[in-house]
Amino acid sequence: MSEKNAKSGDKRNSFSGSIGFVLAAAGSAVGLGNIWRFPYLAAKDGGGLFLVVYIALALTFGFTLLTTEVAIGRKTKQSPLTAYGKVSAKWKPLGIVASLVPVIIMPYYCVIGGWVVKYLIAFITEDVETIAADGYFTGHITEEISPILLMAVFLGVVAFVVFKGVNKGIESFSKIIMPLLLLLVIGISIFSLTISHSDADGVTRNGMEGFLIYIIPDLSGITVKEFFSVLIDAMGQLFFSLSVAMGIMIAYGSYVRDDANLMSSINQIEIFDTVVAFLAGVMIIPAVYTFMGREGMAASGPSLMFVSLPKVFSAMGGIGKFIGIMFFAMVLFAALTSAVSVMEAVVSSLMDQFHLSRLRAAIIETAIALVGGVVVCLGYNKWYFDIVLPNGANAQILDIMDYISNNCFMPIVAIGTCILIGWITKPKYIIDEVEKTGCKFGRKSLFCVMLKYIAPVLLAILLLKSVGILTII
Repeated sequence: MSEKNAKSGDKRNSFSGSIGFVLAAAGSAVGLGNIWRFPYLAAKDGGGLFLVVYIALALTFGFTLLTTEVAIGRKTKQSPLTAYGKVSAKWKPLGIVASLVPVIIMPYYCVIGGWVVKYLIAFITEDVETIAADGYFTGHITEEISPILLMAVFLGVVAFVVFKGVNKGIESFSKIIMPLLLLLVIGISIFSLTISHSDADGVTRNGMEGFLIYIIPDLSGITVKEFFSVLIDAMGQLFFSLSVAMGIMIAYGSYVRDDANLMSSINQIEIFDTVVAFLAGVMIIPAVYTFMGREGMAASGPSLMFVSLPKVFSAMGGIGKFIGIMFFAMVLFAALTSAVSVMEAVVSSLMDQFHLSRLRAAIIETAIALVGGVVVCLGYNKWYFDIVLPNGANAQILDIMDYISNNCFMPIVAIGTCILIGWITKPKYIIDEVEKTGCKFGRKSLFCVMLKYIAPVLLAILLLKSVGILTII
């Protein structure tokens, strides 16, 4: 968009078609949360039980939030910062909170992206045994210069894509990267199912055994409290998986053409994201189980990706180096597509609120993310400290930013959206937007019930648990 058009608001760039929108939105959804959080939660929460609960929530709770945000974006043709004010002037502050989420996420996401770049380069240039050695990951993140430089490289690539715009940047990038990402995910998943290993005690395990642990529900001795814990975990994962409550889907929705079949696109995003999330578990759980047993499946987050998995690749022997390269290339693609969407949510907000050109908005957000990224990197060396969060977790700078954005702001945004659309403007506001092209609104009755009653209650429980107020679940 030119600066003149940004100021006048007469024209807004749009995706060239539904495929571009679906791939961009799916690229946003398929990020690090799917790869390092989904397999861990599935392993922790009874394998198939977590899958069943997650899929049920994706088709109900996730569908409701995703549809609402995309429709708000297309109807208002605004970014998250200004869209809520267009829906109802009194609700503009909710747009501010929604816009703060990607502002907070972007710096530390780029730091993690820098770690992925480091590991991809390392698997190409170093011995796998060296990368898998104890202390390798800690040694890197506690360095003062290297993590900052790699964070800046990752941020630079993301900023370039966003600066190029909706069509030539985000859409074109997604059309190239997403098919490659999917091929790598499928390829690694198939390989993970075919491997076997005998440990020093003569115990042989294979990928299919790990796969069965992953997909078969473990209901042995499960209590009501444990089931609610699985429910809360699956619901929290949906925020990461579908990129809802962080302004991204409103921004992307604002670029969807008025003649597009919104319901068809949303259904495709749901399917794409759920399949990739499932395959993330197929990639990781059988491989970790084969080489590290059930104990190895307890790792999550950075420790799973940067500590446990390199040990698995090392144990694979000669092919481990190649699998490691493919895996971290796939992770890098996933991280880039997600980071692009996070930055776009901020850039589009700056453009709409302050009538800036895309170049100026991108430069401002890049500067903010760069400074924030440096702070996060220094949080592992010069500015290191350790505190306990309200939810009981130990934390330093990155964890604090993650907690504020994901555990506090995102549930607040989602609850506010449900109240605004469910009770203030009424669900018809969204239904009319979805059906204006003549397409059928599938699950309409479910959408209304979820939006007005069930989703706000579930979100309130999630928020109270996240801030440490609700401890019985």
